[in-house]
Amino acid sequence: MSYCERLHPWVVIRLLPQMQRVVVARFRNRSDAEGHLWALKRLMPDAEFIIIFDVGNNNPVGNRE
Repeated sequence: MSYCERLHPWVVIRLLPQMQRVVVARFRNRSDAEGHLWALKRLMPDAEFIIIFDVGNNNPVGNRE
C-alpha cells in the first residue's frame, strides 16, 4: 500500500458481476466518500457501490519490505 493510499483510507468501490470490483475513488474521510457515493448513485442508479475502510496489508511493523 503506497503512502498516498494510506492517506486516503476510505474507498468507494463499484461491485461488478462475478465477484469483481473496481476502486472508483479514495478519500481521507468517510463524509467525503459518502458524498461521492450519493452522487454516483444519482448518476448511475443501476450500479452497485459500497464504501470500505482500507487498512492495507497485515505486515507487522518489523517486517517492512
